[in-house]
Amino acid sequence: MEKFFGTGVALATPFKKDLSVDVDALEKLVNYQIDNGVNYLVVLGTTAESATLSKSEKELVKETIIKANNKRVPLVIGIGGNNTAAVIDEIKTTDLTAFDAILSVSPYYNKPSQEGLYQHFKAIATATDKPIILYNVPGRTAKNMEPSTVLRLANEFKNIIGIKEAAGDLVQAMKIIQHKPKNFLVISGDDMIALPMVLSGGAGVISVIAQGLPQEFSKMMQLGLSGKVDESFKIQYQIMDSIDFIFEEGNPAGIKAMLEILGICNDIVRLPLVVATPPLKEKIKQFINQLNA
Repeated sequence: MEKFFGTGVALATPFKKDLSVDVDALEKLVNYQIDNGVNYLVVLGTTAESATLSKSEKELVKETIIKANNKRVPLVIGIGGNNTAAVIDEIKTTDLTAFDAILSVSPYYNKPSQEGLYQHFKAIATATDKPIILYNVPGRTAKNMEPSTVLRLANEFKNIIGIKEAAGDLVQAMKIIQHKPKNFLVISGDDMIALPMVLSGGAGVISVIAQGLPQEFSKMMQLGLSGKVDESFKIQYQIMDSIDFIFEEGNPAGIKAMLEILGICNDIVRLPLVVATPPLKEKIKQFINQLNA
């Protein structure tokens, strides 16, 4: 599973002013990532505003990314939800040929017990041979998947190959790293602590900020994976403020504001999200200007 070491990017979905999917901008976004050293791409995750995309729009997004990528880097597809049967049905009815793994978010809203979380992912793992990356993000799901549950799944199912750990809790991540099976990947889902997680034994990151700063973030991750602590933290401290900025008013409003400043796509998001405010855009713009000075 070395293909998932380093920097993965959770791709946004660019929209036109009429709120339709901007295919040209999405192609440009894919090329920007690959040209600047990103290791793999995550399709239809949270950052893609998947919850607001129709089935046909999701197909368009997938087709566009697959074509633009042209097999240059591995692709991961987000398929998850809080209806276990529906998740399994989507996995079985989706053409996964172009994808190297499935990223499946922990069930949200239902607030299942740890046993419920285990049974949910057991059902998914036994329904497909495709590699699965668990996704723990309690800030969105309202339920933390505890290390004991993650380790139980990691030890019992060979196709559960890793976890995107986005609890923002470095100690929790370290507990998983401490006891995980040898080849199980602990991937940061939190940009701010991605480097400390890598230096603790993590495999890398599935990032939002790397979408706007792919060269800098990818270099930081590679330095971290190589044990070059001082050099990697130098970049961390250069880009830290931008991580706060892009999440200040929610994701992906912040990263889309940055992408607009970079000339990749406009900043349009779909309701219930709203675009970043002018003061935030100005902060991001000043950051970009200082970084490139």
